Amino acid sequence: MFFETLLHEGIDVVFGIPGGYVLKVYDVMSKYEDRLRHVLARHEQGATHMADGYARASGKPGVVLCTSGPAATNTVTGIATAQMDSSPIVVFTGQVPLPYLGSDAFQEADHIGITRPCTKHNYLVRKTADLPRAMKEAFYIAGTGRPSPVLVDMPKDVLLGEDELVIPDSVGLRGYKPPTKGHHGQIKRAVEMLLAAKKPLVFGGGGLIWSGATEELKELAHRLQIPVTLTLMGLGAYPSDDPLYISMLGMHGSYAANMAVHECDLVVSIGARFDDRATGGNFAKFAPNAKIIHIDIDPSTIDKNIVVHCPIVGDAKLVLRQMLDLLPAKVKNDRKEWSSQIKGWQKKHPYSYKQGDEKILTSYTIDTLSKITDGEAIIVSDVGQHQMWVAQWYKFKRPRTHITSGGLGTMGFGFPAAMGAKFAQPDKLVVGVCGDGSFQMNLQELATAVENRMDLKILLLNNGPHGMVRQWQTMFFDGNYSASKFGVLPDFVKLAESFGAVGLRASRPDDLEPTLREGLSTPGVVLMEIVVDYEELVYPMIAPGGAMNEMLLGPGAQLGNLADVADMA
Repeated sequence: MFFETLLHEGIDVVFGIPGGYVLKVYDVMSKYEDRLRHVLARHEQGATHMADGYARASGKPGVVLCTSGPAATNTVTGIATAQMDSSPIVVFTGQVPLPYLGSDAFQEADHIGITRPCTKHNYLVRKTADLPRAMKEAFYIAGTGRPSPVLVDMPKDVLLGEDELVIPDSVGLRGYKPPTKGHHGQIKRAVEMLLAAKKPLVFGGGGLIWSGATEELKELAHRLQIPVTLTLMGLGAYPSDDPLYISMLGMHGSYAANMAVHECDLVVSIGARFDDRATGGNFAKFAPNAKIIHIDIDPSTIDKNIVVHCPIVGDAKLVLRQMLDLLPAKVKNDRKEWSSQIKGWQKKHPYSYKQGDEKILTSYTIDTLSKITDGEAIIVSDVGQHQMWVAQWYKFKRPRTHITSGGLGTMGFGFPAAMGAKFAQPDKLVVGVCGDGSFQMNLQELATAVENRMDLKILLLNNGPHGMVRQWQTMFFDGNYSASKFGVLPDFVKLAESFGAVGLRASRPDDLEPTLREGLSTPGVVLMEIVVDYEELVYPMIAPGGAMNEMLLGPGAQLGNLADVADMA
C-alpha cells in the first residue's frame, strides 16, 4: 500500500533512515528498487533538508521516511524550515503500535503534537485501509494552495496490517478549497490603480516561483514599464539581466531597491509576506507614499504585517493573467522620470567591493562564481554572511536556481538541500555555498553524497568565526566577540578526502579563479575551501527596526545611539 501509493503520486526519490517501527516498510522496499530510489541519509535532519531541496528544485513534493521518537524529532528543524519558506514536503514517521500510544513505550513521542505548529496538516493513521487515502490527501494538501509540509504518522501495527489497496481517484476535503483565480472586482480595481500610478513597483516573493508566474510577470512589467524588485526568496523569479529588474530589497538589499520601495506611489506585492527582513521591520514607515496591492494565495498573509489597499487572494500566475486580460491593448504611460530616478540611485550606491592582493573577499568569490557559471547554475546557499553575498552578487536568470533557508534561517540547510536539488535536477550544475559554521552542522552527509556518486560541488567559505554573528557584534555590541570564533576547525580538504571526495583550497586572490574552474570541472563530489577575509562585512544594511531609506552603506557609517537596536538584535 505504502509504495504503490507513492508511485501513484509520481514519487521517484525517498530520503530516509530505517528504524524499528518502519523496518517492515524497508523490508518491502527491496521489491521497488527499480522504480523508487531510496537515499540513505546519515541524519534525519539532513534527510529532511534533502527533501526540501528536492522540492524547491523540482516543484514536486519531497519525501522523508524515518522511524519514531528521536528520528521523528530530528526532522522538526527541517519541517519548520520548509514551512517558513512554503516548501511542500511529506514526512512519513513510524510510531509505536496503537495499543501502546500514551504508555511511554520505547521511542514513543507525540509526533502529531510536536509538529502541529510547523505543518500545514498531519495525520495519525489508525487503520491499515486508511493509509492510501491519508497519503494521497497529504500530497494534495502539501502541494496545493500555499505549499507546506505535511506529516503522516504510521503506527507499527497499521503498517503490519493487510487490507485491500484502494487509492482514491481524487481528493475532496471539507473546509479546504485552495483559491485559484482572484476576485474580478479586486482585479479590476488593481488594474485601475496600476494605470493611475506614476511610480509603481513590483515587490515579488517566493510565491512567484511556486506559481510559475515568471512569464506573466515579465509581460506585465514590460507592458506597463514597471520596475521589479525581489525578496530573498523571490530571487530567480525575474531575470537579473532584464532592464526593468533592480535587485533584491530588504535588510541587505541594494540602495536603489530600498529607495524605490520608500519613494514609490504603488507597491504591487506578489507572493511575498512583508516579513521584517524584506521590509526593514518598521512596518509603520514602510512605503509611506504608496498604496499597496497584495496578491497571495494564502489569505492569512493579507493585512498581517502591512495593511493593504487592494487585497487579491489567488494563484499569482492566474491573477496576473487576469490582470493582463483586463489591460487595454495599448497602454499610455510615462515612466521615464521614475526610471531615471532609479538608475540614479543605482549609479550613486551600487553593490561594490575592493579586492586587494592578500585576502580573498567573499563578495569577490561569489561575483567570480557568477561570471564563471554565467548565472546558469543552481545555487543552494546556507545561512549567514555568505547567504547575503550570494543574493547580492550571483546573477540569477531563472526560477528554481536559487535555494536558501530564508524564513527560519537554518544553518546546516545548504549542503543537504544542495544534494536534494541535485537529485531533482541531475543534469544541472549544482553548487552548495556554505560557511564553515553552517557546513559543520551537517557535514556527515558527505558520506551520503559520495556513496550515491553525486556530481556535486561545495563552495566552502572559511572565515573562522560565525560571520554574521561577528558582524552584529561588531556593529551593535561594541566588538565584544563573545563565543563567535571557533577554537578548533578541521582541515576541510583532508576531511573531504577522508570521505572519498575531492578537496581543493584557495587562500590568495590569485588562486581563486583557477581553483573554482578546477573544482567545477572535476567530476564527483568536490569541496572547494576558500579561505576568506573574516573582517569583511555585508553592506548595505538596514538595522533592525529601521525604515527602507535608513541604510548603513559601509563601515564608515555613523551608527549613532543604537541601544534600542541592540536590544532588538
